[in-house]
Amino acid sequence: MNKIVREHYPVEKLPEDLRIAVGTATSVRLTIETPETWTDSCTRSALRRARELVRSGQIKRVTSQEAVDRIRKLRDEWPS
Repeated sequence: MNKIVREHYPVEKLPEDLRIAVGTATSVRLTIETPETWTDSCTRSALRRARELVRSGQIKRVTSQEAVDRIRKLRDEWPS
């Protein structure tokens, strides 16, 4: 999700419906947020789930060298 915040944004630059809504104010704090995309939420939920599995001991922590060795072993099993 992206978020943009502008402090002291001039009311005169807002669309008419928003200018009416803010009344007599001359400036506002403008916050624009894009909705969370499916891939963002999927990634976040997957990371949360993985973190839970590591904390509970269901996934074993490994060093980077152990991970590299495991990947090389799997790669070497592939047919050429």
